[in-house]
Amino acid sequence: MKSYQFLIFFSIVLLIYSLVNYYIYIRGIQALPQGTSFKNWYPWIFLFVSASYIISRLMERVWISPLSNIFTFVGSFWLALMIYFLMAVLVIDILRLILYFLPQPAILANNYVEFKKYLFIAVVGIVGIVVLLGHINALNPRVKRIDIHINKKAGEMKTLHIAAASDIHMGTLVGPRRTAKLVQMLNDRHADVILLAGDIVDEDLAPVIHNDLGRSLVKLKAPLGVFAITGNHEYIGGAEAAVKYLQDHGITMLRDTSLKINGSFYLAGRNDRDSKRFSKKERKGLDKVLEGVDLSFPVIMMDHQPFNLQQVVDAGVDFQLSGHTHHGQLWPFNYITTAMYEVSWGFKKKGNSNFYVSSGYGGWGPPVRTGNRPEILDIYITFN
Repeated sequence: MKSYQFLIFFSIVLLIYSLVNYYIYIRGIQALPQGTSFKNWYPWIFLFVSASYIISRLMERVWISPLSNIFTFVGSFWLALMIYFLMAVLVIDILRLILYFLPQPAILANNYVEFKKYLFIAVVGIVGIVVLLGHINALNPRVKRIDIHINKKAGEMKTLHIAAASDIHMGTLVGPRRTAKLVQMLNDRHADVILLAGDIVDEDLAPVIHNDLGRSLVKLKAPLGVFAITGNHEYIGGAEAAVKYLQDHGITMLRDTSLKINGSFYLAGRNDRDSKRFSKKERKGLDKVLEGVDLSFPVIMMDHQPFNLQQVVDAGVDFQLSGHTHHGQLWPFNYITTAMYEVSWGFKKKGNSNFYVSSGYGGWGPPVRTGNRPEILDIYITFN
């Protein structure tokens, strides 16, 4: 992305972020009674939490430290809190507008100041509980079993067992503990092959190196190997450095290439479709990726973003694994991703091709999931 395009994009995002926070701030301070001590502290608390994420992004570029981690955690949680506070305030303001044209209830007419105070407490409490439960959910991924049949012979292999994950987003929030847990869960599947379907790194590689997350990655073990592809976040942070780091820690990166595995099936991996946007290098067409592939053998492919599924069907790919969507991550954004993608989450059979889009293991922004469970995949493929 060109520097001036990034500046325009960043300016728009910052403006919207500031306006949303200002709206929440104003409605919050209006709800607090005059003379209360908390009302004096409220502006400073709000400024700290709302500015933390931006401060953390700037600090991590120059100085990764316990202080930058504090800003990252506070700011990331605030993103989730902000979304639900915004929804709550919008609902309240719509109700206020409706009540403006109706006779005012006695409880509001006689105790309006007290009512606003308790409403403030109720909103903060409910939103806090929702985000807390979403955080607990985000820390407890499930193992999702998927059974697929491919009507092709695969050499001497009758079955293939795959352990897979996508959207890990290793960095400050998905640090040593959560990365080690992922590795353990994947290894516990005792699969033939391990696949990582993009967004392994959360943009900036520096926190990954600082936390030595590669120490866990080298423990990934599977008889047929550990393979991965790039996602858009690898490209946002610098794909070449991220790819080198992953390869140095035992992961084979598939970048618009196809390999024949065990003389039985082909495994293909595509560069992320945002490669041109961030690196000015356009990825190969699907025909080039599959050039030389014998389609009489099963073809399994990873493509991070699940677009253009019909092209995959027409190309003769038997199974495609994707991620990227997080299925919205936070409710109600799952309705948006469902509208954007043919498959936002889960399995789909289209023609002779099988598709699975994972909700992912980690997450972008807040370490919170309220729209779905994080997952790793336990995939069992049978061949004809």
